[in-house]
Amino acid sequence: MAHAHADDPNRPEWVAHFFHSKEQQLSAAKFGMWLFLAQEVLFFSGLFCAYVAFRWMYPETWLSGADQLNKWMGGLNTLILIASSFTMALAVRGAQTKSPTALKVNLLLTILFAGGFCVVKYFEYSHKFHLGIFPADHYAYEGSTGLMPIFFAIYYCLTGLHMIHVVIGIGFLSWLLFKTQKGRFMDGNYAYVENVGLYWHLVDLIWIFLFPLLYLVK
Repeated sequence: MAHAHADDPNRPEWVAHFFHSKEQQLSAAKFGMWLFLAQEVLFFSGLFCAYVAFRWMYPETWLSGADQLNKWMGGLNTLILIASSFTMALAVRGAQTKSPTALKVNLLLTILFAGGFCVVKYFEYSHKFHLGIFPADHYAYEGSTGLMPIFFAIYYCLTGLHMIHVVIGIGFLSWLLFKTQKGRFMDGNYAYVENVGLYWHLVDLIWIFLFPLLYLVK
């Protein structure tokens, strides 16, 4: 069977011998990525459950904690990530249509948006650290009321874990851009670009949940 595939003039060289066609390989790659994203959702679900439980137990604490967050910065980061998802979708489209310019430009824009998100988050975190709003036993905010440290423990866990995913995403995007400069992904094998795009959309989607849950608590 492998020899039969190798003799097929319409079969791209990048298709593995155990796949019948490039469509099957691309579909398998996407299915594997969806499985990975499913476990990522489970990864965050424990923290979301903790959020729901503590918010139910300490509703006043949650209101007081949310008042300490900068809603404008949170909103700005929401817009930044939505824009980055749009450019990521355009990058995937560029790979699918074999347009290297569109792929490069939109990957670069996505990286810049991701970097912008990190910069905004840096200023947000640094301001809280200046006030003494640290996680766990290092919490020393003089304006604290009730059990506010619990709120910020959940806040730092959720936003910190999300931030780690953003940094990982920047690494993946930079790798794609480097490979695109070398002429990759123009032969119909756009699975890497598509899968990184799915990952980045998940990062965006998680933040869209985090923003109202943490910043817009009412």
